Amino acid sequence: MYPWLWIWMPQVHFPWSGSVDQTIEPNTNWFFDSIAPAAGNSQVEKKAFAVASYGRQLGLITDVLVALAEKGSVDSADAADALARLKDIRARIATIKSDEATASSRALLDQLRRLKTQDPAGFERMIARLQS
Repeated sequence: MYPWLWIWMPQVHFPWSGSVDQTIEPNTNWFFDSIAPAAGNSQVEKKAFAVASYGRQLGLITDVLVALAEKGSVDSADAADALARLKDIRARIATIKSDEATASSRALLDQLRRLKTQDPAGFERMIARLQS
């Protein structure tokens, strides 16, 4: 009733009231983090996706497959170009897989060296398990 009295009104903030601070940024890792470990290496999948998205790869495969189904060979310029691009993508992804395997083996070797210096008995148990 007396709008000029709002100056003396106390401001009470209960939990979950008042201003809210929220980080609004997209989480783009949900797709690669949800790849099952038995299905593949999520880091390799992420790097391969950076080379060519799944849609791009499927589009190129579709172009080549349609040309093969229609004519029996890859003679058209579009299909030949798609096949060349697909071979390039395959080579780049093979390089990514090789690099990832090399990095993984180096990391494993470093961990075994660290285990040998920190826990020689544990290292011997691990070697025995690997040899069996």
